Amino acid sequence: MFKRTKYLTLVSFLIILVLALSATVACATEIKDTSLEAFFDNTINSKMEKYHIPNATVSVVKDGVIVYKKGFGLADIENNIPVDADTTLFRIGSTSKLITWTAVMQLIETGRLDLNTDINRYLDIEISPQLESPLQKTITEPITMTHLMTHTSGFEDNPDMLFRLSEDELLPLNEYLINYQPARIFPAGKVAAYSNYGTALAGYIVERLSGQRFADYVEKNIFEPLNMNNSTYRQPPILNSPARIAKPYRYINGSYAEASFEYIMLEPAGSMSSTALDMANFMIAHLSGGICNGGLILNEETLKEMHKQHFTYDPTLGGMTLGFMEGVFNDKEVLFHGGSTMLYNTGLYLVPEMNTGIFISYSGGNHLIHSEVFQEFMNFYYPAKAEIAGVPGEGSQERAKKYIGEYQMNRRNVTTDEKIASILAGGIIRVEVNEDGYLLVTNCGETNEFIEIEPSVYQNLRVGRTQDAFGPFNRIIFKTDPLGRIMLTTDGPMTYSKAPFYSTMSFTALAAIIIILIIISSLIYWIIRMIIGLFKKGKNRNLGFSAILSWVGIVTSIAVLILFAVLFSSGIDPVYQLPKEAYMPVEGTPLNDIPILILIFCCLLVPFTVIAWLKGFWGRLARVHYSIFTLAVMGLMWLLNYWNLLIK
Repeated sequence: MFKRTKYLTLVSFLIILVLALSATVACATEIKDTSLEAFFDNTINSKMEKYHIPNATVSVVKDGVIVYKKGFGLADIENNIPVDADTTLFRIGSTSKLITWTAVMQLIETGRLDLNTDINRYLDIEISPQLESPLQKTITEPITMTHLMTHTSGFEDNPDMLFRLSEDELLPLNEYLINYQPARIFPAGKVAAYSNYGTALAGYIVERLSGQRFADYVEKNIFEPLNMNNSTYRQPPILNSPARIAKPYRYINGSYAEASFEYIMLEPAGSMSSTALDMANFMIAHLSGGICNGGLILNEETLKEMHKQHFTYDPTLGGMTLGFMEGVFNDKEVLFHGGSTMLYNTGLYLVPEMNTGIFISYSGGNHLIHSEVFQEFMNFYYPAKAEIAGVPGEGSQERAKKYIGEYQMNRRNVTTDEKIASILAGGIIRVEVNEDGYLLVTNCGETNEFIEIEPSVYQNLRVGRTQDAFGPFNRIIFKTDPLGRIMLTTDGPMTYSKAPFYSTMSFTALAAIIIILIIISSLIYWIIRMIIGLFKKGKNRNLGFSAILSWVGIVTSIAVLILFAVLFSSGIDPVYQLPKEAYMPVEGTPLNDIPILILIFCCLLVPFTVIAWLKGFWGRLARVHYSIFTLAVMGLMWLLNYWNLLIK
């Protein structure tokens, strides 16, 4: 009996201990939940101080309810008006696309639109079937809505006609789509290359099939059912409420400079303004079977189809759903979409497994801060597993050598003078390999070590966030693009193709520097030679055909230096952080004719160089110098022509 009593006492003690521990764990979980406000308050305030962000707004939803929403900073610094999460609007940039894709899914749900039908069937403008050289003879499939929603339509990117600062410069959507149709540079469905034009086409199809202006359609069919009463695509926002937009600011030289309202040319791709409260309702609908506040925007089966992966280069990579980017953050699958204008930045993240959504928007700062906040949230609530370890296998260094080089984003322009600007703005990835066989991948100024896990497949050794706006950048897989180039693929709607040496930024910069040095030294040489000639006897030495050759060189040098001065004079505006040409129409000027003038001089320099050698003008070294000068000008003409800067 004593033993039995002792046994029962021990069991009772263990039960009490387990219950106590369970209560402690439950209490800890509860404390963790209540720490949400403290986490975001501390995190957002620290980011605002570090990056000089003037205003921000955040909302968090979980299990169908809003668990946190708050405004930070001042919506109007001059009048000391604070940000309110319920009524302060922010421009959400490309995060607007999620509403556009939701509208598309509504039309698919009702049977008015098919995912896999040629979009020309729904348009009154024709999307050309012709691909740009050198793929013009490639047989390509028509573009479908699935291609648009996964950013695999194959359009080039035209960044110079996206922003404007005057409402008078806005074009009707159909007029823009007709007049600024980009070239098709890849076959549909083959290359992921993010496209604003593709999203605008989808929005126009919504207009065509619904018989309503796009802004009117989403207000009636998405905003009203979800009580998103302070959301609009209209520019500037027009609302039947006291809500007001947060003024955009940029911190410059110790103070906040107020910027003008930005007009987005492609309305469905990025013109939306909204509040943290409204976007919380949108997130709840996407996490709760299409319903929020009793309003239904999509059936649950339609949402499942929308959230399902529809494009990836490999099952181990995050790819694209019908509109959402997907990636794995701290072992959790995440659907997300960022958005940036010149002044505002936004991120929306859904973690379906945890039934959680986060929305962050702010002005000023940079386009990666919201991803920093989200990663810190994941680290706090859902810590990652142990870091990846290992050493490269035998022969990995040799196998990696073929991947060394500069990779340029395939979201790029190839047919206009925006060709080089689109590459510089879009981003470049540089790949190297160290002596141990690790791949060193530099993206957005940050270098990460990758280890080979199988041929052509590399895993990032860093756990957590990396400097990439389109995904976690955990894994990269090398493929081949339609042009036969090595292509770096990773999560999301972006790929990078290895550039031939002559189109790399390093070669272009080095060639430009060498050309400038030759031009400047030649100009100095000829000027000094002319001055010396003035003091020599027999001033007629500088007359005749040889003098004409020298003067052609001098005038060409001056024209080249003026051209470089013009190219480098535009610079980056400190407030809008883009060249003025990107958001202001530039009228034609005589300076646009300088490349043609240099081309004419180049056509003279070539025969003049031959004549100089045949006639024996000057000394041998002088003739060699003239030949080098001519080659430098010819090289400049090749560079200008390659980057589409010769004839504008």
